[in-house]
Amino acid sequence: MSVLLYVAAAIAEIGGCFAFWSWLRAGKSALWLVPGLLALVVFAVLLTRVDSAFAGRAYAAYGGIYIAASLGWLWLVEGMRPDRWDMAGASLCLVGAMVILFAPR
Repeated sequence: MSVLLYVAAAIAEIGGCFAFWSWLRAGKSALWLVPGLLALVVFAVLLTRVDSAFAGRAYAAYGGIYIAASLGWLWLVEGMRPDRWDMAGASLCLVGAMVILFAPR
């Protein structure tokens, strides 16, 4: 369940940040900030639902999921296919996230 929450949180965070990017960097209307702020609130709520005794550990494991989701966003939303170095880096990050998330404690 934690992985699904992380994926949903990553999509919400990336979407929220992309709305700000669109406004500040791409010249879109300031109205983009409304769904962007809502998405960031959803992100924060979802991340608090992850089953972890410590926030720092939850955030550390989330980092790998976020990186992989960001490359998915790059490809699916922005139309730029990640290269082999992007994929290698994301794979390393996902392995690290899984070690943190599923280590016996």
